[in-house]
Amino acid sequence: MDDFTLARVVHVIAILFWIGGVAFVTTVLMPSIRRSVPPAERLASFHRVEQGFAWQARLWVGIAGVSGLWMIHRADLWDRFADPRFWWMHAMVAVWSIFAAMLYVIEPLFLHRRMQLSRTPERDFARMERMHRVLLLASLVATVGAMAGAHGLI
Repeated sequence: MDDFTLARVVHVIAILFWIGGVAFVTTVLMPSIRRSVPPAERLASFHRVEQGFAWQARLWVGIAGVSGLWMIHRADLWDRFADPRFWWMHAMVAVWSIFAAMLYVIEPLFLHRRMQLSRTPERDFARMERMHRVLLLASLVATVGAMAGAHGLI
């Protein structure tokens, strides 16, 4: 197996665990918390559970970024970013950039502290749930576009 193929395998596995985790949190965990926890306690409940998988999200997003960058470099795919037919390349980078910023910068440096001091935890939980839905949708668009584009369907 050559290094490009290995990078692609690693990339797909990282995406599987990363976006699969986002899907689980968005479609299972958050609705479960919303149904079973009083509004004022939902945010704290989410953060208690989230601590167990935040490191995994950081790991998979990091691996996806490194493997994706390696494939772009290795195959000299930089010119695709100038071609609108490869819109899905931009979509992948945009989704990755948002998650990387959230996981490596915004959450640890600002968001966790702000959430702990929240005067309106019920509103913050609802906002966080909406944001997860938007990010999951963007992730699905990027993933479908990337799979279709990589296999010549678009």
